[in-house]
Amino acid sequence: MSEEEALAASRARIDDVRNRIDRLDNNALDLIFREARSHNWWTDRDVSDDQLREIWDVMKYGTTSANTLPARILFIRSKEAKEKLAPCLNPANVDKTMLAPVTALIATDLNYFDNFEKLYPPRPEMKERHASDAAFAAKFGLQQGTLQGAYFIIAARALGLDCGAMGGFDAAKADAAFLASTSWKSNFLCNIGYADLSGIKGPRLYRYAFDEVCKVI
Repeated sequence: MSEEEALAASRARIDDVRNRIDRLDNNALDLIFREARSHNWWTDRDVSDDQLREIWDVMKYGTTSANTLPARILFIRSKEAKEKLAPCLNPANVDKTMLAPVTALIATDLNYFDNFEKLYPPRPEMKERHASDAAFAAKFGLQQGTLQGAYFIIAARALGLDCGAMGGFDAAKADAAFLASTSWKSNFLCNIGYADLSGIKGPRLYRYAFDEVCKVI
């Protein structure tokens, strides 16, 4: 397929989706956002490898600057791996993490720029800008990797799973325990599975109204 044919096929796919789907319906919006909660307690229902792969296969299409995709995910599921994670956690986060079927360690690859030629072929020369400035690359990678972390939560919810994201852990300990031989650095943790709703102890907390925090200029 020529470059022109590939471009035409891409535009046709986008046009097809727009003709089929005007917007997400209320069921989808409720599942992903309006009735979704951050969960702390979990049932013993399993989460399969296929489901973990499907989360990635959905979230990878979320936009990142220059298609850099710096997020990396370590899925911590085995008893041995959970026990290794426990000393890295703040005390309040231990029990709920041990109960969760899977804990995703969302990390950032500090060497994300190594694949610029493959990920962003229109401008492979951008690799030098990122590779030559460690401070710039660290800030950029964290920003884009955190964006991908949000895509992770949205994808997991869209696929019927519940999430409980956490920043309450010692990232340096987690790096030493799990990522020492890599260029990955811990960003945040996210428990995933099927929530035990008895863990919900109150109504949803307040959310700002549009006019409180948004302006149109």
